[in-house]
Amino acid sequence: MFRAEVVRTERVSPSMHRVTVTGADLDEFPWRGYDHWFRLFLQLPHQHRLRLPEFTGSRWWQPYLAIPEEERPHCANYTVADFRPDAAELDIDFVVHVGPTGELEGGAAVWACRARPGDALALLDQGLLFDCPQDASEVLVVADETGLPASTGILRSLPRDTVGRLIQEVPTAGDVRALDAPAGMTVTWIVREGNGSVPGTAALGELLRHTPADAAGYAFVVGESSLATQGRRHLHRSGLPKDRITFSGFWRHEAAKAA
Repeated sequence: MFRAEVVRTERVSPSMHRVTVTGADLDEFPWRGYDHWFRLFLQLPHQHRLRLPEFTGSRWWQPYLAIPEEERPHCANYTVADFRPDAAELDIDFVVHVGPTGELEGGAAVWACRARPGDALALLDQGLLFDCPQDASEVLVVADETGLPASTGILRSLPRDTVGRLIQEVPTAGDVRALDAPAGMTVTWIVREGNGSVPGTAALGELLRHTPADAAGYAFVVGESSLATQGRRHLHRSGLPKDRITFSGFWRHEAAKAA
């Protein structure tokens, strides 16, 4: 568990808000690039200090649940957007969710957009999901905006001779950015631009038109639950073995609507 505090924040695109944090021992964070992710613990609005679970080893969930609900910190999963060990600074990119009348939605996004220097938080290192075999003939990455930090980190970390494709869906054209990608990686941006579709639907549609080159490839599909599960099903039916597909539903549309 790494304790940290906010250094600065900025809106990096219409749908992404970046929070930069630092901490006394954050220079020791074992960053591995790619989609390195962590559990983020945030102080509740009514609290004067951040209360964290006391635990040893990797068994943190039960101590976390043992904290009374009114004192239990908000916990969510996030990807390292960037890390600068010399400065002990870590960037976290939050998707900015807004409701029908433009109000901010989601505890983490609200916190990020209101964060000020000195605000307390904590990070629990979780390592990588990305698990590309060394003999992969090509790499396919597919994500909605919640997976953009992972996509960005993966392309930046891939060996420069990697070939393959990124299918990246974002809400607006203003979210499209230049990516540090190997020359052999084709980048396809899908922009929803207020068409009312469920996030991930457009990326899934593009993926369903994609056929893996051979069974020796590797695919990484993340974002809204349907994108992840249906994307995996399509890739497996197209000849990619299940053990060469990493998929994760970062969130579920129905649950988000009901929250």
